[in-house]
Amino acid sequence: MGNEEKHILHKDDTVNINKVDDTVGRISDERKDEILRNFSEFKSYLHTRVALGEKLGLDEETIAKAAQKVADHLAETEEPRNAEENLLKELWKAGDENQRHQLAHMLVKLVQ
Repeated sequence: MGNEEKHILHKDDTVNINKVDDTVGRISDERKDEILRNFSEFKSYLHTRVALGEKLGLDEETIAKAAQKVADHLAETEEPRNAEENLLKELWKAGDENQRHQLAHMLVKLVQ
C-alpha cells in the first residue's frame, strides 16, 4: 500500500472519508490521549495536518472537508478531555451540516 493510500487526504483534492477510522485508529491510545488532553497540543497536531494538506497542494475547502470528517469521528467516539473540546463538541452537536462545515473551516483557520 502506498503512503498516500493510508491517509484521508490525497493530492488530487479528494478526501477518502472511509479512511478516517483507519487513520485515527493508527494513533496509539497514549498518543491520542496526549493530543486530546491539552487543547494547545490538539491545535498543534491539527496545524501539522493542515500544513501537510497545504504542502500536498490541497485547497482550504478540501482540508475543511477532511477536518469535518475527523470532527464527526471525534464527536462520535471520544469524550472531551478539556473545556475547549467540550465546547467544540457541544457546538458540533448543536449545528446542522452547513454549520458544522463552517466550524471546520474556522478550525482550519485557527491553526493555520
